[in-house]
Amino acid sequence: METQGNAVFETAIFGGGCFWCLEPVFRALDGVLDVRPGYCGGHVDHPTYEQVCRQDTGHVEVVQVTFDPERVGYDLLLNVFFGTHDPTTLDRQGNDAGPQYASVIFYGNEAQRALAEAARAEAQAVFDDPVVTRIEAAGFFWPAEELHREYYRRNPEQGYCQFVIAPKLAKFRQRYAHLLR
Repeated sequence: METQGNAVFETAIFGGGCFWCLEPVFRALDGVLDVRPGYCGGHVDHPTYEQVCRQDTGHVEVVQVTFDPERVGYDLLLNVFFGTHDPTTLDRQGNDAGPQYASVIFYGNEAQRALAEAARAEAQAVFDDPVVTRIEAAGFFWPAEELHREYYRRNPEQGYCQFVIAPKLAKFRQRYAHLLR
């Protein structure tokens, strides 16, 4: 929890495939103040992208979402999380495969844990296949290298952005139009 003046902000950490895909989704939501790509859940201090891609650090690519709970609740962020990635594929989103692409919610407190478990159960009711999203206590969040921050906004013409992120964002904007800034 962070404070600024009298305002109290909270953070959420989600892993649902490539952080390049998750960042623009959460950044578009009203009430979200910042989204930082990074790594969580591993056993190496200051991991680099290259180390995480080698799959030997135990880290997951994640986004750390700072939000104003007066404007957007954690439960709504969970709804968007489950609605914008496939939580039934183990360590994979589309062609991105490996443990760094796991579906995982890193909770910061017991209230977040309980909400995450309830959201996972609700998601399971929607999917035919088992939801494999892990729910784990948040360890240390390591920010990703600066070149990964706002990757989609800075590289919209790049192939991955065109063929993977743009269609995902279009579906997200259509489904969650009422939640956008």
